[in-house]
Amino acid sequence: MNSQSNWIQDLGRAQGAIADSAPPLTMDGSRDTHDTAPTRFVEADGIRFAYRRFGNPGGTPIVLLQHFMGNLDNYDPAITDALAAGREVILTDNAGVGLSTGSAPETVAGMARDAASLIDALGLEQVDLFGFSMGGYVAQQVVVDRPELVRRLIIVGTGPRGGEGMAQLAADTAPLFAKHYDPQDLMWLPIFFSKSEDSQAAGRRFLARIRARTEDRDAAVSEATVAAHSAAAREWGAAAPGSFDYLRGIHQPALVVNGSNDIVVPTVNSYLLQQNLPNAELVLFPDSNHGSHFQFTEPFGRYLSGFLER
Repeated sequence: MNSQSNWIQDLGRAQGAIADSAPPLTMDGSRDTHDTAPTRFVEADGIRFAYRRFGNPGGTPIVLLQHFMGNLDNYDPAITDALAAGREVILTDNAGVGLSTGSAPETVAGMARDAASLIDALGLEQVDLFGFSMGGYVAQQVVVDRPELVRRLIIVGTGPRGGEGMAQLAADTAPLFAKHYDPQDLMWLPIFFSKSEDSQAAGRRFLARIRARTEDRDAAVSEATVAAHSAAAREWGAAAPGSFDYLRGIHQPALVVNGSNDIVVPTVNSYLLQQNLPNAELVLFPDSNHGSHFQFTEPFGRYLSGFLER
């Protein structure tokens, strides 16, 4: 093999190494966006994690942890592209979710260990952590287990361990997750948005945004993972004496966000988080449900950017 061939191989290896540590450039030299960032993979503890990474390098990257039955395609580009203007954004599939391998744990503690392993495998020493719904449970546990890893915490549509009405879904909410729709993503309209005309219209705009990516889409969440995560949610939500005590040990600045009437994780739990976290702010949006941040993307983005940039 001649020296030119060796040089080309060395360059290829170097570019591959860079691809695992920095967002790729597109053909015109610009950065990828939510809809163009390729699905990438990293190995940790025998699990091949799927993730997407894009945005403006420099500063503290933000890692997003997904909701129950969600995968890489359920993150909202209206939120992530706005975040990417000022920082790197890393969207994740935890173990057993979408294209990530491994088995989904049946406890939040296990999910948190896997999430931290993924962050470590990406070579990130400190991150801002954004958890929505079940991702918010996981984010809280990551901060407890690895406080040095998290600079700031954003938890949306979520609640504390042993919160009110969290041991099981309400009788009129649980069937919404099992119902068959055509297409299936219509399930998010009653789950994430209120019944009002304005909220449902916002929901349809949200669906249009998450459908916009047509290539390199993620795999659906398996029934085995749904069952495991259901067990994890029940374990987290079970009431127990002193179940909020762990919150007082979380000293990172925290932003708690929810809708005025969350039918999945009752809104009262956002108050409980704010009251028990030592350094937390609370934002509640009107006429909104579990996915209030998908409905009020612009004001949410302003709150979030202000919080992260302090």
